[in-house]
Amino acid sequence: MTTMALLTLLGPAGSREPANEPTRQPSNVRDGTVTIAAVVRWLLAAVHLLALGIGLGAIWARARALSATLDAAALRRVFYADSVWGIAALLWVASGLARLLGGTEKRTAYYFHNDFFLAKMALFVAVLALEIWPMITLIRWRIQTARGTAISTDRAGAMARISALQAALVVAMVFAATAMARGYGSHGG
Repeated sequence: MTTMALLTLLGPAGSREPANEPTRQPSNVRDGTVTIAAVVRWLLAAVHLLALGIGLGAIWARARALSATLDAAALRRVFYADSVWGIAALLWVASGLARLLGGTEKRTAYYFHNDFFLAKMALFVAVLALEIWPMITLIRWRIQTARGTAISTDRAGAMARISALQAALVVAMVFAATAMARGYGSHGG
């Protein structure tokens, strides 16, 4: 059974139309076949959302780990959470840039004429700016730990607060992104 046949049989989701009436073919389906572009859009969106979830969990875990007494086990948790946060950030940036510049979703001009997209990017820049000091410090800690050198963790509490703030900014980005996805804040383009 083809996708269109199944869609026709089931009827439009959430509609009150009878299932036996023909449905309008989605734009990502041609002649009953899903297009490659549609699959790329879907996969980029999935990677972008997964990176968001992974990153939010990781930055929150880093904040909590930095708030604890930093013995060897706690430092391993800090380093692990920080690594996951970094990987998630790379996936997030790569998938976001591909969606923005690749024209997979909307034209690039659409994004730059949307107040919520601009707010989301401002929040993202704030997250990145806040990350500079913890990133440099944690790199130093990793090097010192690998050398067996004692590290000074007296600023761990400040890094924990920064990490918690970054988590809150990521949540705010979700609100901006969902507003933008629904067309709010658009001025043409």
